[in-house]
This record gives sequence, structure tokens and C-alpha cells, in this order.
Amino acid sequence: MALMITDECIACDACREECPSEAIEENDPIYIIDPDRCTECVGFFDEPQCIAVCPVDCIVSDPDNAESVEELMFKYEKLQEES
Repeated sequence: MALMITDECIACDACREECPSEAIEENDPIYIIDPDRCTECVGFFDEPQCIAVCPVDCIVSDPDNAESVEELMFKYEKLQEES
């Protein structure tokens, strides 16, 4: 399942720097996560790095983008082919 940023975001920029998939973008007034790029750090780390560094705990699972670990790994592999 891709992640999403809630309205509690304070636009601190901590999450964007930690995202290995470059899925987090600055938006107005809060940051957003591109569900097509978010792998929840599957393939990179054991846990989502954005959640680990978020000071206000505003990053949650996106109910509109439910994905299995296998689907997230497939997305990770496709992103690796792009780079």
C-alpha cells in the first residue's frame, strides 16, 4: 500500500530527503506522495524512512492504493530499471 501525507503536515522537508524513490514532492501547503513511485521503502529498507523521520506522524497508509509486498517489490524493480 502506498503511503500518503495527511493535512497535519508541517512541510518540514524531513521526509522528502529520506525517500529513496523520490516519491515525495513539495506541494502547497503540504507535501504529497506519488503513489506510482512509493514502494514504502520495500527493496531499500526494512521500514518506510519517511515515517521514521516525520516529526508530526502525518504519514499513513493510503487506503486508495492498497498493494501487497510483492506488488511493492515489482514497483521497486521497475523504478530501478528507470535509473
